[in-house]
Amino acid sequence: MTPISNNPDGEDASPRKRRRTSQDTRQPRTRTLVLVPVLKRPQRSGDAAKTAGETHTPENRLSEAVGLANAIDLDIIDSAIVPMSEPRPSTLLGSGKVDELGGRVRDLDIGLVVVDHALTPVQQRNLEKAWNTKVVDRTGLILEIFGARARTREGVLQVELAHLSYQKGRLVRAWTHLERQRGGGGFLGGPGEAQIELDKRMLQDRIDAIKRDLKDVVRTRDLHRKGRRKVPYPIVAVVGYTNAGKSTLFNKITGAGVVAMDQVFATLDPTMREVKLPSARRIILSDTVGFISDLPTSLVAAFRATLEEVVEADLILHVRDIAHEETEAQARDVEKVLSELGIDTLPVDGHIQEVWNKIDLLTGDRRAELQHEAQRNERPPVLVSAVTGEGIVPLLDAIDSRLSVADEILDVIIPGSLGALLNWLHETCDVLAREARKDGSIELRLRIPSEKKDRVLGQLRKAGLKV
Repeated sequence: MTPISNNPDGEDASPRKRRRTSQDTRQPRTRTLVLVPVLKRPQRSGDAAKTAGETHTPENRLSEAVGLANAIDLDIIDSAIVPMSEPRPSTLLGSGKVDELGGRVRDLDIGLVVVDHALTPVQQRNLEKAWNTKVVDRTGLILEIFGARARTREGVLQVELAHLSYQKGRLVRAWTHLERQRGGGGFLGGPGEAQIELDKRMLQDRIDAIKRDLKDVVRTRDLHRKGRRKVPYPIVAVVGYTNAGKSTLFNKITGAGVVAMDQVFATLDPTMREVKLPSARRIILSDTVGFISDLPTSLVAAFRATLEEVVEADLILHVRDIAHEETEAQARDVEKVLSELGIDTLPVDGHIQEVWNKIDLLTGDRRAELQHEAQRNERPPVLVSAVTGEGIVPLLDAIDSRLSVADEILDVIIPGSLGALLNWLHETCDVLAREARKDGSIELRLRIPSEKKDRVLGQLRKAGLKV
């Protein structure tokens, strides 16, 4: 029997209805205004050179702020650099500027204002009242991005912890109808807790619960780390300013499918892969979250467990977007976060290897200039292009060289009857020289990776060889 359709055209309207419903319920993107407050301080002549290379210009700060807002798919209607003579305790900006921007907010029907500056709870509340719209500062925006990017249980917990810690100091009284709750057990009762205090207590209870859950996560991560030490393979951690090409480089080296996008904080949860170097040394390469200027301390603290992978690493690859005009300022920002983690970034013989990425975007003259600069550097960086693959082999050689500092050179004679041991040594060690002897034995000169020394010596002793 053919079903009777209510559609005048005789067609079943339910698929069309479902499609229309899906479109109707799609949330519109929030109309957003991005503001970058900049102090109008006269620049001291002695700071000119430093400022030019190691601090962020207002224009690049604005570009980065817009990139952050785009990372959570906000609809950027307008953006502006806002000069200010000095920060105002009540609104950050002067009253005239607040009024002027309020007119722009109304004219453009703005639903969210992003202020690329730290705002106190009072400043945020006053600006929201003055502009009659939602206001979020740089920290709040970064927290939103991290919340959208977190995928693993650990990442979700860490972001929630940072978010709640941030919100705790920004509770605004939303309960105007309830100034105070009654307390006590008597007829009248004493003054009870203010509603805002109850909210703070509920937030603190949730913070304590997350910290307990994170302890289990940290314990599990520690167990994994101890398991890796038993293998043991050296850990090489990839760090860098967000959008410097870390994940693209990680994918090029490992063949992994880690998300690599032209977008800030595209990678949040750490990823690890085993890599075999040309010398046969095996390492574990770890891709981590990107850093950024003025990274909220609450986030650094919350992600301490994840960032421990960097702290525990045998070698750190600091990937820099060498084609970016503020590459020096970005490098200082990364070094600042590493210092906060207790990693010394100054020693020449330290365990940080700089990788100058995106050389495919440079002109020939600029590339030649950087190559000359790299050769004169006390800690020579490696120039690469994660997109084209140029420089990857020299980078792997540099990693091998840095990790081989503690390697041991050993001369050993392997009887001809121990062919299996001979093959194993070729797979495990770097054979520097090999010579066949008249009695059929093989004389080898081996470079033994420090992490494999005990294992190799144990196998040689087990075979009855003197070492």
